[in-house]
Amino acid sequence: MSEPTSKRRSTSRTKVIEVPSVDSYGHKQPQNLEMETAVLGALMVDQDAFSQVSDLLRPETFYDHRNQLIFQAVQSLNLDQKPVDIMTVIDRLESLGTLEEAGGATYVMQINSQISGSAHLEYHAKVIAQKFLARQLITLSSFIQTQAFDTTIDVADLMQEVEGRLFSLSQNNLQKAYTQINPIIAEVYESLRKAASMEGGMSGLPSGFEKLDKMTNGWQNSDLIIIAARPAMGKTAFVISMVRNMAVDRKLPVALFSLEMSNQQLVQRLIVNVCEIEGEKLRSGQLAPYEWTQLDSRLRLLEDAPIYVDDTQQLSVFELRTKARRMVREQGVRCIMIDYLQLMTASGMNVNSRQEEVAAISRSLKALAKELNIPVIALSQLNRGVEGREGLEGKRPVLSDLRESGSIEQDADIVCFIHRPEYYGFKKDDHGNDLTGLAEFIVAKHRNGQVGDIRLRFKSRFARFLDADNRVPLPGESLVSDNGGQFSSPPMTDEERQQTEQLAAQLPVSDPLGPAPEPGPTPF
Repeated sequence: MSEPTSKRRSTSRTKVIEVPSVDSYGHKQPQNLEMETAVLGALMVDQDAFSQVSDLLRPETFYDHRNQLIFQAVQSLNLDQKPVDIMTVIDRLESLGTLEEAGGATYVMQINSQISGSAHLEYHAKVIAQKFLARQLITLSSFIQTQAFDTTIDVADLMQEVEGRLFSLSQNNLQKAYTQINPIIAEVYESLRKAASMEGGMSGLPSGFEKLDKMTNGWQNSDLIIIAARPAMGKTAFVISMVRNMAVDRKLPVALFSLEMSNQQLVQRLIVNVCEIEGEKLRSGQLAPYEWTQLDSRLRLLEDAPIYVDDTQQLSVFELRTKARRMVREQGVRCIMIDYLQLMTASGMNVNSRQEEVAAISRSLKALAKELNIPVIALSQLNRGVEGREGLEGKRPVLSDLRESGSIEQDADIVCFIHRPEYYGFKKDDHGNDLTGLAEFIVAKHRNGQVGDIRLRFKSRFARFLDADNRVPLPGESLVSDNGGQFSSPPMTDEERQQTEQLAAQLPVSDPLGPAPEPGPTPF
């Protein structure tokens, strides 16, 4: 006859799981009752013993339900900073109303009488923890088998839930040892040497925006960066501009997960950004001859660029983790960007509301940044509170405007906002300075540095952000300086003048735009 089924204590969100002592193959559940009693006995004779095992053991780690209750009593006594011995443990069990369920005073005294010290305590505790993890894996495999036979369950959903449960197991049982400071000093010193060798002393990845990089010293490894804005402010355009600056100009491998756009739409916007051809023209294919020449020429900049895009809809944090680890391992990806956070899901996690789901996602993104040791940049929506406020200053976003979860602010190392006064109809500021085409990049939270506002230029037709003091004009624009004045265009070089004359010579006199070229294979 098999042993009685053991019971697990459950949290408020976890169902009680009945684990049979013997499975259908006659295998006995992983356990070591002798070591369990040895650990409990040591905890009752050595006042310093609990600190050695408190990060390894929890009440549910023990197989015998009586031992679970006794350890719970020992744990509560330590939390209350009370002495732990046979009498205090029995008294605590009695006050909790679990003394008889724990085997009574006789069982507690029996455990205490068999142990004289705490020798090998930590080793015993690790064995118990390993047995517990093995039982959890057995339970998970049994769940997988049962669900896989159910034809009413979608296999893709099952895989998501299984991956979530396995991820939770690995996180809950992950033990990281402490580190003596010397190797950490060596790592920090080496990073300082690398920063000193880089232009401007930048220690992180450059965003390509000069003032932003000076403020942040570049995007730092293991940081979670949140870039938030209301719809139509240009969040995706800003990310595309960074992708161009990092991957096209500096050849840094980046990954972009787009939950809102398809791969084709995303790459088309990247082509608009790099080639500086209006999106409407590019989508219709109605390009003038000089624009086809410009497209052919600049499109070569995108060829072989280390840009990796993924347009999986309703991407879960577990899918992201799996794909990101592979991209870092196989492609050497240095930065991950996500467009955008609220479109992700926490499939497989125990969440009771949308706020809890967003909180779980933001925690997972921060954990991913630490695990891969690269910056993770996630776009986020703002709530409608901004729309209800009046005046130029009232439209500026603040941290409380982050949508759906205050945990985003808590988990992020840097929180930034994109604000374009022109969108709300403000053409001039309170001092009369022209705001047309200007955007504010607001660093509202910076865990390891300064906060402040950075002025950028936004060219919506090219889906492109530029430094405000970038004095190279785009076609048909006048540049706006920081004080609202106009910059004069720099003189054209001989090479630029020659190229312009050659392009102009190709255009028919009767039609300054010229006919579209004959249909044929496009370069993208």
